[in-house]
Amino acid sequence: MRKLIFWALFGLLVLAGCASQATSTPTAQPAEPATQAALQPTEIPTAAPTEAAVEATTHEPDLAGGQLEFNIVPGESSVSYEVGETFFNQNNRFNMAVGTTTQLSGKITIDPANPQNASIGPIEVDISQLQSDSDRRDNTIRDRFLESRRFPIATFLPNEIDGLPASYTEGDTLNLKVSGDLTVHEVTKPVTFDVQATLENGELRGSAATTILMSEFGVGPIEMAGILGTEDQVKINMEFVAR
Repeated sequence: MRKLIFWALFGLLVLAGCASQATSTPTAQPAEPATQAALQPTEIPTAAPTEAAVEATTHEPDLAGGQLEFNIVPGESSVSYEVGETFFNQNNRFNMAVGTTTQLSGKITIDPANPQNASIGPIEVDISQLQSDSDRRDNTIRDRFLESRRFPIATFLPNEIDGLPASYTEGDTLNLKVSGDLTVHEVTKPVTFDVQATLENGELRGSAATTILMSEFGVGPIEMAGILGTEDQVKINMEFVAR
């Protein structure tokens, strides 16, 4: 009996020791040294340049740096015609018909340091896109007279520029006469445009005007018996923006 009690007490002491070991606080492990990557300074991402910053670094063409080529901008430029017409069926009412297209292209080369070296390449105009205030007039011109559905492109090929100065100051307006060959309806005739042009802030703006006779190009004057008749003389105007 005493032996049994002894072994029971011994067992309790052993269990108490194990429980004490299980609940003891573990020894703290030393912290690992910081890695080399962690010691590197944090990179701050570089912000992408804003649109305003990009625009601020854009430079205008160097006007003293030799020849510059400018392209006429369709949509911002235009060619129009003006022709008088008389309506016989409306007590001979007179009207000035105007048709306009913004579909044109061409190149202008200038040397601001030597203006007399300027040149103008062929200028092409899509006359099939001429629009007035009357669809009936436009369709009649396209189909029966100007026949611009068949011959949609009119071309002006300059060969002489009069009035170019020996020197040029940016912003000044030049008054020029530009002569060349105009081809309409597969007929070519010499014409001269009166031109005003200004170069400023890397942009060339101006206007040009001339008059032609429709009969010389085989497209008029237009006669519609009992309805209307047009004058033979037509004024052609161009407003151009070139960059």
